[in-house]
Amino acid sequence: MTTSLGAHSISSNVKARTKTKRLGRGNGSGKGTTAARGQKGQNARSGGRSGNRLRGLKKAIQKVPKHRGFKSMHPKAQNITLGMLEKLADKTLITSVVLQHAGYITDARKSVKIIATGSIKKAVKVQGCLATKGAIKAIEKVGGSILF
Repeated sequence: MTTSLGAHSISSNVKARTKTKRLGRGNGSGKGTTAARGQKGQNARSGGRSGNRLRGLKKAIQKVPKHRGFKSMHPKAQNITLGMLEKLADKTLITSVVLQHAGYITDARKSVKIIATGSIKKAVKVQGCLATKGAIKAIEKVGGSILF
């Protein structure tokens, strides 16, 4: 015999839901008179010690460094050195796609910047890349060109 799953056939496990204490309902219940609050004192009063307080956490919070500054929404250009360009000098035209296939950059859609680190001895033709002044001078000195 199979029973269909429905609102009428679903029930919680035995004792899964604990019943709430019914306080102040007569001495026969065991929770009458003081209603399980003890005798006198601050905790016996209404509104006494209300809510949980974070105690002793001030030092711990002070040790956590503040979040300073910001992260720019404009990503930085991926850097390429002159030495990397010289290894690709046999190519007719060096673009960001060629650099990605060679493994020098991770994403061809992001901007690429050539920096004047290292040296270059072969003429190269580069297109669609940014470059520093020193890098432009070094490339043009050996007979290469940069097309922006």
